[in-house]
Amino acid sequence: MERPDRKAAVATYRQRKVEAGIYVIRCSASDGVWTGAAPDVTTIRNRVWFTLRQGANPHRTLQEAWRQHGEDAFSLEIVESFDCDDETPASRNRKLRDGVSAWAERLGSAKV
Repeated sequence: MERPDRKAAVATYRQRKVEAGIYVIRCSASDGVWTGAAPDVTTIRNRVWFTLRQGANPHRTLQEAWRQHGEDAFSLEIVESFDCDDETPASRNRKLRDGVSAWAERLGSAKV
């Protein structure tokens, strides 16, 4: 990638809108459900899938289900997103923590 192209790509990346939110990971083979939060839900799938492929995900039940059923059995759904541009990091984190608790209770899922 040439230098001007790289600069344009970096500028575009920095100007993108970051959306915090709540996501749900489902395993169709075992009916497992895990709920989590991320300060940027547009990138969370890549992060979680990477740790699962490497066998390095800190959530044992999720990692074990991945090992047993494989990547094709899993899906990720963003169930709630927040525009947090005007919020402090503390209020955003509180909103995410409360959202994960509410969704986990509603779905009967484990928190990740």
